[in-house]
Amino acid sequence: MRTVVVIPTYNEIESLPGALKRVRAAAPEAHILVVDDSSPDGTGAFADARAAEDDHVHVLHRKEKNGLGPAYLAGFAWALDAGYELIVEMDADGSHRAEDMALLLQRAEMSDAPDLVIGSRWVSGGATEGWDARRVALSRAGNLYINVMLGTRVKDATAGFRVYTASILRRLNLSRVEALGYGFQVNMTLLVEEAGGRIVEMPITFVEREAGQSKLSGGIFTEELTLVTKWGLRRRVAQLDGLVREVRERVVRR
Repeated sequence: MRTVVVIPTYNEIESLPGALKRVRAAAPEAHILVVDDSSPDGTGAFADARAAEDDHVHVLHRKEKNGLGPAYLAGFAWALDAGYELIVEMDADGSHRAEDMALLLQRAEMSDAPDLVIGSRWVSGGATEGWDARRVALSRAGNLYINVMLGTRVKDATAGFRVYTASILRRLNLSRVEALGYGFQVNMTLLVEEAGGRIVEMPITFVEREAGQSKLSGGIFTEELTLVTKWGLRRRVAQLDGLVREVRERVVRR
C-alpha cells in the first residue's frame, strides 16, 4: 500500500537528519513528508536539500507555527490529495523508533483492516526509555482519566506514533478537531471511535528525545486536560439526554 510518513518539524535541525536516515532504512518503499513551520534554525532548508536528492522525501512549508494539530492536518490533506493509502504520524526527535514502524505498517495491512494502528507504550510489550517514575505515572494517569471521561478503551490515546488509513481520514469531519497541541492525538482517537473506526494498539518502545529542545509545556498539558474534561462532560450530557428520551418514549407507550 502506498505509504507516507508525516513528520512535523520546528527547529529540529539536530534530529531530523537522523530521523530521515532511519525511516528510509526501515521502510525504503515509504515516502516521507516533512511539514515544517518556518523553522528559524534551517530545518526547512535542510529538508528541501534532502528532497532535491531523494524522490521519496517531500517538504510542505507552513508560514506560521500554530500547533501540532494544524501541522498534521495540513500533512493529511497533502497526503490524501497525493493518493497515499496509509498515513503515518511520527515525531522528528528520535522518540519514535523507525524500526517499530515496520510492525505498525504490517499490522495496518493485515486482513482485518484496522482503520487506525496506534504505537502504544502501555499495552503488553510496550515500554519507555529515559523516563522517570513520575513521568510514567503522569502518562498512565492521564490515559486513565481519558478512558473514564470519554469511555474509550484505548490504553495510549495520547500516543503520537500511529498509522491511519486514507479511508478513515476521508470519513472523518476534520473540521471538528479542536486541539492544537498534544491533545490532538486524543481528539483524533475520539473522532475515529465516534465514526465507528476499528482501532488496534501495537507495542512500541518510546525513547526520550536524542537532540534538540522539547516542545512540551505546561500549557500543552492544560489544553489537553481542559479539552478532555469538556468532551467528557458533553458525552455525559448526551447520555443523559438519551436516557430522558427513552424514559419519555416508554411512558408514552404505556
